[in-house]
Amino acid sequence: MLEALDQCGYTQPSPIQQAAIPDLLLGRDLVGQAQTGTGKTAAFALPLLARLDPDHRGPQILVLTPTRELAIQVSESFQRYAACSTGVQVLALYGGSDFRDQIHRLRRGVQVIVGTPGRVMDHLRQGTLETSGLRAFVLDEADEMLRMGFIDDVQWILEQLPEQRQVVLFSATMPPEIRRIAQRHLREPAEVIIRTQRNDAARIRQRHLIAPPAQKLAALQRVLEAHGRGGVIIFARTKAVTVTVAEALEASGTACAVLNGDIPQTLRERTIERLKDGRVDVLVATDVAARGLDVDRIGLVINYDVPFDSEAYVHRIGRTGRAGREGEAILFLTPRERRLLHGLERAVGQAIEPMEVPGDGTINQRRLDRLQERLLEHLEQPPAPGRQEEVALMEEIILRVCRERDVAPERLALAALRLAQGDQPLLVAPTSFHVAERSPRGEGQGRPEGSGRSEGPVPLPAGMVRYRVDIGWRHRVKPGQLVGAIAGDTGLEGRRIGRITILADHSTVDLPEGLSERQLDGLQRCRVMQRELRPRRLEVG
Repeated sequence: MLEALDQCGYTQPSPIQQAAIPDLLLGRDLVGQAQTGTGKTAAFALPLLARLDPDHRGPQILVLTPTRELAIQVSESFQRYAACSTGVQVLALYGGSDFRDQIHRLRRGVQVIVGTPGRVMDHLRQGTLETSGLRAFVLDEADEMLRMGFIDDVQWILEQLPEQRQVVLFSATMPPEIRRIAQRHLREPAEVIIRTQRNDAARIRQRHLIAPPAQKLAALQRVLEAHGRGGVIIFARTKAVTVTVAEALEASGTACAVLNGDIPQTLRERTIERLKDGRVDVLVATDVAARGLDVDRIGLVINYDVPFDSEAYVHRIGRTGRAGREGEAILFLTPRERRLLHGLERAVGQAIEPMEVPGDGTINQRRLDRLQERLLEHLEQPPAPGRQEEVALMEEIILRVCRERDVAPERLALAALRLAQGDQPLLVAPTSFHVAERSPRGEGQGRPEGSGRSEGPVPLPAGMVRYRVDIGWRHRVKPGQLVGAIAGDTGLEGRRIGRITILADHSTVDLPEGLSERQLDGLQRCRVMQRELRPRRLEVG
């Protein structure tokens, strides 16, 4: 096991591991409380594996997790820790995977089972999961089990297990219902409580911004544009919102993926792998789908919707800043949700500092920095195998142009950059993605900010044309829906669509001049929420 830990790069135990491992090695029951990302999996997996009998082929360790993703992660951790041990087999049991294949694996002999409550109950009822030789039972993320309504299932599973077994309960928080389970099923347990240290909390920079509902998508796009390297997880309350947000981001050119309860298990696993290896940078997810998600490269967590409770907020931001790394979390609040901020600050024990939506200058500087980074990466990157001849031909073209046209290398490099950039503007257009705020005077009664005022229309940026479309906030339209529909039907890149102003019964959209006939035809056919937009060009003086 020490050899396996060396391969994992572990050099010293975290506080929860240092406190829990000695008691678990002695075979004691244990109740552990520590925040997510502190190394709880290794805290129970290592000592239980050390006490496992590899010659006995039946289940000896059963770990219960609230979600499929966490079950897969925990089972992968067990496999890493047992990589240098002989004869240790690990199996994850969860819904959405082949039941018959799981039965086949169980019959061949498995010592470590990691599963979700529903699938473990199915196997226990079918008699395909033998527990007579079980030595240890682990209840991981117990508070989340409670929040997801699994506590009755957990109680039933505990009652099916042999009387002599070691029981381990880990939880980020300790509600009364979880304490009652511990008192009923654990025998004189050791208690380990790891308080979040100030420097641990400080590793996650937490900020919040205020954005009216109609401006949230535009603000989100600006935050993502200003964000540096690393993966991003965006948390939304419902499956419908994850799809809406992802569609709007894709329309603006962002490579993103969705993770919610409607996504098939095999696709969910592929999505997480794509996030881990960098093929996807932005993941839009619900709480349940991303529970227990541990991806090293997550540098930013965005709470697009305020979570239902402070515990969910703690778990969400715990997806970044894991195992000593630094991270960042941004909380979106509407003006009416501002009062919820104090409760969340109490839960994390620190202030959630305010921030402004990134302005044009910040975004433009980030675009310039990103272009410079890409240029330097290609400068230092050797040619791919088999493409050396192509690179040699490119060098020949450069030398020929410089010689025949007497062109300075700087001018040729600039021409190459312009060629790579194409028609896509390098800098953001002024006032891009700005939307009017709906008045808070009541449902269906308010007037959008800026409508009916004497200042006149908003100036039109150079090179843009303003169109009126027959849909407004009375129809519950969002800017992202307009961006997605127009981009999809015209073939325009989302970032080329300018200012969108949502008014009561119509909206205005700024589009580039010189649209082709095919793009204009697509614009005329465009529909949002089953409504024809009927776009008409407006003359702006």
